[in-house]
Amino acid sequence: MEKYILLIISAVLVNNFVLTRFLGICPFLGVSKKLPTALGMCAAIVFVMTCASAVVWLISRFLLEPAGVFHTDLTYLQTIVFILVIAAFVQFVEMIIRKFSPGLYKALGIYLPLITTNCAVLGVAVLNVQKGYNLLAATLFGFGAAAGFSLALIIFTGLREKIDRSNPPQAFRGTAIALLTAGQLSLAFMGFAALIKM
Repeated sequence: MEKYILLIISAVLVNNFVLTRFLGICPFLGVSKKLPTALGMCAAIVFVMTCASAVVWLISRFLLEPAGVFHTDLTYLQTIVFILVIAAFVQFVEMIIRKFSPGLYKALGIYLPLITTNCAVLGVAVLNVQKGYNLLAATLFGFGAAAGFSLALIIFTGLREKIDRSNPPQAFRGTAIALLTAGQLSLAFMGFAALIKM
């Protein structure tokens, strides 16, 4: 049990996909202007990463690996299959959000369907296979990575909202101050690097 707790803590703080691995920067910067939009993206990412991690592990283990159903090594199809699974979950989330929260759907805009090609989501699926996690560990790692993404996104959104209410110099407004803030937040998270060695 301790191994699984450390796996989640490591994915959230130590190996945060956005701030230490620098994966998923596009939606991180794109939807971090307003907290409600960021929370909607967090919920979508948590659902997609967690569910995709479990389903991708099952497909990889029972279909793509040589001992699977086909008894042939189909691991060269991993990336294509992983993206198809992720796309299916994203499409499901997109339909739900469009039906029940049209305002959030409009606010998320292009960033919602771009979860399909979000390198953080694909990175979790690939790392689960590369590290040889079992189903529970893969699912928990997916959840931890999504929680870490969400934590970073919420903190960053709060910082951006506070900066927008202040009066930064003209040269630092907009993207410049956002990138500087993201860099400083990344440095803060890298301070957790010695916490857990995985």
